[in-house]
Amino acid sequence: MHFGYFTERPYRWLDEELVLRTRSFFGTSNSHFDAAHAADDYNAYLDEFVRAEELGFDGIVLNEHHGNPYCMGNVMNLEAGILARITERVKIHLVGNPLPVMKHPLRVAEELAEIDLISRGRLVSGFVRGAGSEQFFNNANPAYNREMFEEAHDFIIDAWTKPGPWRYEGEHFHYRHVNPWALPLQKPHPPIVVPGVLSAETAMWCADHNYPYIGLGTALGPTTQLWDIYADRAAERGFQAGPENFGYLIGIAVADTEDEAQRVGEGFIFGGGQGAFANSAWSLPPGYVSRESIRRLAQSTGGAWLGISPEKLKESRKTQAAVVDFDDVRQKLHEGYLNAQRSHTLLIGTPEQVIKKAKIIMQVLRPGMFIMMNVQGPVSFEDRGRSLELMAKEVVPALRTYAEELQLVSPFDVRPGSTPLAPGRQRERVCDRSPLEFL
Repeated sequence: MHFGYFTERPYRWLDEELVLRTRSFFGTSNSHFDAAHAADDYNAYLDEFVRAEELGFDGIVLNEHHGNPYCMGNVMNLEAGILARITERVKIHLVGNPLPVMKHPLRVAEELAEIDLISRGRLVSGFVRGAGSEQFFNNANPAYNREMFEEAHDFIIDAWTKPGPWRYEGEHFHYRHVNPWALPLQKPHPPIVVPGVLSAETAMWCADHNYPYIGLGTALGPTTQLWDIYADRAAERGFQAGPENFGYLIGIAVADTEDEAQRVGEGFIFGGGQGAFANSAWSLPPGYVSRESIRRLAQSTGGAWLGISPEKLKESRKTQAAVVDFDDVRQKLHEGYLNAQRSHTLLIGTPEQVIKKAKIIMQVLRPGMFIMMNVQGPVSFEDRGRSLELMAKEVVPALRTYAEELQLVSPFDVRPGSTPLAPGRQRERVCDRSPLEFL
């Protein structure tokens, strides 16, 4: 099993009431940005990733968002280039480049090739469609999002593998001269993973390409349904999906005592947490997701990702000028925080407590990649560092042993799509729902 370390690199200097009043991190004015604080934090986050390598994590994980203090990773490939040079062993996961809003796939192909070369073949290239708010920020038409994603992906693969020069005239992208000089070290190209939040279309597209799908902290029940959608599609194509086809990312805060862990873990709900990433109008612009995906989200329980949740779907539009009862909002957020722990979409506690819950997730989802997201909010780097240290020294070793018992292999041990399924043979199950009745 492959263990990754992830942080959103939050801006830690916001007054929480600014976000609560806006009801969203996205849209909070950058007049509150302090460059000196941010400069310190960017460097501290890079140091944190290096420390994760020193402590034994298999991979370090980056993402990208725009115009949002929830995540300062505005130019993820730049951070990855730095980490490619200052780390030595870990794989560098990008989850991932938002292709439809970047609008220049040739540039993306060149940037990723450089990262793979500088890291000497340690890049894991993730591609995403981009959050709903990214369409707004980058002036991208959400109705074209999926087709732009697929076309940009296909172009990048060709740019890496098809000798140039050649001309490209597509539906959304056009190049007179395609001949990138720097090509990836890994052949035919770096491994690719795709994260998502319960999109059946994305899961089936991943199965069509033999790409691992990474669930982003999604509720366990609906996630098992998505695993089955992927596995059914894989079976139609003649192969058996296994742990190598799946990954899972989840928020974790670990401390020496339960009380301390709960205090630190409150950072996950600062300002509203993931559910306040962007308001509903920006999270789900018209045309961005299918009706089937909307129904799946509406039926989900326990947790949200990037402002997408059942509650958001039911939320009526509110103005920023509305009076906010901060105490009432914080009480509701705390109730949601406790509920997320009960449903195992947040893991908060001592190492022993976190190990126990993480094992349940591993039993249910059987992922080959397990990515641990450190705490959000204005948490000190001392508390963040202790959480990281306990994850690496106590949680990960115990989970490695359990992964061996469950025979959970990563996509770096077994190539996704390499296990054939005989015609007419029923596929094996890819998850174990038996623990869900007790959650």
